[in-house]
Amino acid sequence: MNTRAARRGFNWLALALLLLVPAFIALGVWQVHRLAWKEALIAHVEQATHATPIPVAVLPQGPLKPLEYRRLTMSGTYDARGVTLVTGTSILGSGYWVLVPLQPDRGPPVLVNRGFVPSGSRVDPVRRATPSGRVTVTGLLRLTEPGGAFLRANRPGDDRWYSRDVVAIAARRGVTIDPRLFIDAQLESPRASETPVAGLTVLTFPNNHLAYALTWFALAALCAAGAIVVWRRQS
Repeated sequence: MNTRAARRGFNWLALALLLLVPAFIALGVWQVHRLAWKEALIAHVEQATHATPIPVAVLPQGPLKPLEYRRLTMSGTYDARGVTLVTGTSILGSGYWVLVPLQPDRGPPVLVNRGFVPSGSRVDPVRRATPSGRVTVTGLLRLTEPGGAFLRANRPGDDRWYSRDVVAIAARRGVTIDPRLFIDAQLESPRASETPVAGLTVLTFPNNHLAYALTWFALAALCAAGAIVVWRRQS
């Protein structure tokens, strides 16, 4: 009786191990696809961030996803009424990104992320420190970030922002701006002050997908080997 029960146990264990093999292989293949995507993203960002800046005025109509992280340049005047602080973190710690609409001579305004200010900063002092004259901004094309951050939704009614949601910010401030993008400023000329600190966009992306893929494939091989061992012991 005990021998037959043990053999039934070995059969179930072998079956369970065999069922894990295709699951682990599928996860490994998924990580291989993620590896290809991540390498393409890194190559795209490397090329886009080192290209000669193009004027915002020549951007095509429609989606801008293929141009994300492309260097842009734009001249105009800031609309300080639209100053918005977005909660975030940078290499300087916790604080806020300072977003302000920039009105060009022609075309719609574009929201500019002028840079980072520390925790405790308030809208009114930041608004008063916004340059009133003509400026030229060079920076990176970024896509709008609707909704909010992970587990932290934007609260427009309370003026609490956790992502750079261009459409919602424009509606809250009562301004009309291009809803597709904002510019992460790298350079601003003339530069009025040392704050906000520009040029803090994260341009490095962790790429551990090859290690993850090898781990899943190794687990698949171990499960297959384990199933063979269990099956042989049963027989």
